[in-house]
Amino acid sequence: MERAEFWVSLTAGGIAGVCVDLILFPLDTIKTRLQSPQGFKKAGGFHGIYAGVPSAAVGSFPNAAAFFVTYEYVKCLLHAASPPYLSPVTHMVAASSGEVIPFSLVQFPLWESLKDLWSWKQGHVVDSWQSATCGAFAGGFAAAVTTPLDVAKTRIMLAKAGSSNASGNVRSALHSVWRSQGLPGLFAGVVPRMTAISLGGFIFLGTYDKTRRLLL
Repeated sequence: MERAEFWVSLTAGGIAGVCVDLILFPLDTIKTRLQSPQGFKKAGGFHGIYAGVPSAAVGSFPNAAAFFVTYEYVKCLLHAASPPYLSPVTHMVAASSGEVIPFSLVQFPLWESLKDLWSWKQGHVVDSWQSATCGAFAGGFAAAVTTPLDVAKTRIMLAKAGSSNASGNVRSALHSVWRSQGLPGLFAGVVPRMTAISLGGFIFLGTYDKTRRLLL
């Protein structure tokens, strides 16, 4: 990665992170409260859903900037040494280098694959709005398939000291939800999560792509 590309990825990633947090923070708060074992109303309902937005936005710039710099750098390294048919694996490795969470392992390879497919279909590289649309689809799909893990994380975070979930064991948390609420419990909040992350994917990846093109 050249020095100019480094700074472009850093800046574009930071701007994209701030934009998506400012817009979607309230939806994430609502989703968390929907997944609370106390129930939505007792967890706070719609009260104070904008609390903490400024601090989240400030923190998101360096996090998103660092992620995209790492992602682009690793992707460049692996593309040079890998055949084209291994592109999905390359994107998975690059995404996991930036942020080791199952969500990124699903979203970014799918985003890149959808962009490649759309580019091939129309005969030229996708525009920024098309990249954003691919980001929305990839984000929505990744959100759906990783919802049980998100539910488990929420239960662990909200667990009372001494409870079985307080140990931080994801498998135990998933089993607990399955026994008490079944499949609907594992996918609690899936609709607002998919909605928020689809919109987030559109804003985050669209803003990143557009900013990157303007700066290069």
